[in-house]
Order: sequence, then C-alpha cells, then structure tokens
Amino acid sequence: QVQLVESGGGLVQAGGSLRLSCATSVSIFSINAMGWYRQAPGKQREPVATITSSGLTNYADFVKGRFTISRDNAENRMYLQMNSLKPEDTAVYYCNALSRENSLYWGQGTQVTVSS
Repeated sequence: QVQLVESGGGLVQAGGSLRLSCATSVSIFSINAMGWYRQAPGKQREPVATITSSGLTNYADFVKGRFTISRDNAENRMYLQMNSLKPEDTAVYYCNALSRENSLYWGQGTQVTVSS
C-alpha cells in the first residue's frame, strides 16, 4: 500500500509560481512511475506531467516550458514546479504512483487557484 500526500497548493496571481510536493509512504525506488494530474470544476481529470523511475519525463502540451516535474529519491518526494501560471491552470492537482506490482495510487489532491 502506498500513501501519497500532496502539499504546496494555494492562491497565486497570474504569472506567479508555485511548487507542489508529493510525499510517498514507501521508498520511491519501489515505484515505477509517478505523475501529476489535475481536475478543474466540471472537467475530467487530465494528465499534466509524468516521470519514470529512470527520470524520463513527459508533459502535456499546455504546460511545456512552464512546469517541471522532478523527484527526490532521498526524500521520497516528487515535485511539480509551476511557473508563469495562468487562470486556466486553476484546478485540484493530484499526484499518482504506479508501484512495481502495477497498482495505481492517488493522493487526496491540493487546490491551485490562479487569479487574473
């Protein structure tokens, strides 16, 4: 069982930055891949960025050049650095993790609100 806890959300003005953190309850080496997803009101949850155990990253087109995903193996954490935030980035951001047993886990989410 993997527990994930997100933090770092909040209210920021357009053009500002936030850094989200996702803490895992197990060694990050037992996780194959991790990712950030978001869900805006009335919309489906969508992928934002993913990172594999080997550090390969992938980004949604709408965040390329603005967001950076990373993982700290020593701290068992994953991060999402979000720069040049736009009002349309407003959403609940969730982290997920795919274990080596191919079980998928989700965090409880953290709210990001970008004001214009």
